[in-house]
Formats: sequence, structure tokens, C-alpha cells
Amino acid sequence: MLRAAVELADEGGFDALTMRRLAAQLGVVPMALYKHVADKHELLDGMVDLVFAEVEIPVDVDWRTALRARASSMRQALLRHPWAVGRMETGTPGPANLSHHNAVLRCLRHDAGFPFRMAVHAYNLMDAYIYGFALQEKNLAGDIPAEAARRREAVADRQPSEIDDYPFLAEVVTELAKTGFDFADEFQFGLDLILDGLRRIREQSGGDEVPGPPGR
Repeated sequence: MLRAAVELADEGGFDALTMRRLAAQLGVVPMALYKHVADKHELLDGMVDLVFAEVEIPVDVDWRTALRARASSMRQALLRHPWAVGRMETGTPGPANLSHHNAVLRCLRHDAGFPFRMAVHAYNLMDAYIYGFALQEKNLAGDIPAEAARRREAVADRQPSEIDDYPFLAEVVTELAKTGFDFADEFQFGLDLILDGLRRIREQSGGDEVPGPPGR
């Protein structure tokens, strides 16, 4: 049932998903669904848990590699399920959700050796970046160069005096139309900055000298 709900939401968005549509997809009457979930909110909790289950958190690698893989995997999961953007940290967490959060905290506390408060800061920072980037990627035009070309034409249609007022914006729309724009590259650029900053903080705080929770 949950996977069918995810498929419907992937096609039309979560707001377009109704219990009636889900029941029709499964070939049952709508009331049969309420044997499994109390309402649409509980259905969403289960759907979000399936998305968390798709996110990779590698073990037996250094903490930067693990966090990089987790961030990239989360972005890919949200690209597959755009309806989940903005909904990943809502509702009642399921087992995959809880396991995911515990694994990330373990990486920060045990593997990286961050003090508790710094681990919380690091987790919040990375999630703000990942979820914020996913929201921007969802809402921006899919073809940035084509959009840049369209805006360049709009700029070109203005009076010369107007173009002179916005020289750096004119540069952006002109150059992006030539060079292209890659969301994955932009994501990795920001992720590198965050991980580099966390590494410096880790070194300043003593790194592995800070005890974390028990090992695996």
C-alpha cells in the first residue's frame, strides 16, 4: 500500500493523492485502507519512512565520505520523490527514519568525534543545506541555460540605460546560457564548504579525543 501511495505521489504530488485514488490503484474499497492507516497523515509518515530507507549512509569509511554519500543520496531520493521535499522531518518517525537519524548522529559523535552540541549543530547545518537545496532545485527551472537565454532576451529587449543598471545580472544570464548550469556541481560545491568547515571545527575541538557513544 505504501509503495503504491509513493508511486501516485511521484506522479501527481502528495496533495493530489487521495485515499480514493489509492484504493482504486490497489483495487479495493477506500474503507479497506483504514485497516492499515488511521488517516492521510499516518499514510504520509509511512511514505516518508520509505524515502528514508532509500538514503545511503555507508559504514567503515571516514566520516567525511560517509556524510558526503549521505547528503548526495538524500538529494537523489528527493529528486525521485519531490513531494517529500519539506515533509521529511514532519509527523511521527518510522523505523527507517529513526535508524537514519541515529546513524548520522553516530557518524558525527563516534566516527568524527564531535562533542554533543557540535554534532547537533553539524546535523542541523547539513539538513538545512540539503533540504534547502532540494527545495530550490524543485522550484527552479529544470533547464537553467534555457531559462538564462530567455532572461537574456528579456534583458536585451530593455532600454540600454536599464541594462546598464543591472550589469552583473546581465552577465549571469549571458554567461550561464554559454557555460550551462549543473545542479549536482552546485550541490557538491556547497557540500565541500560545509565539510571543510566541520573538519576545521573538529580539529579545533580535539577531534577523536572527544569520546562518543559506544562502538558498533
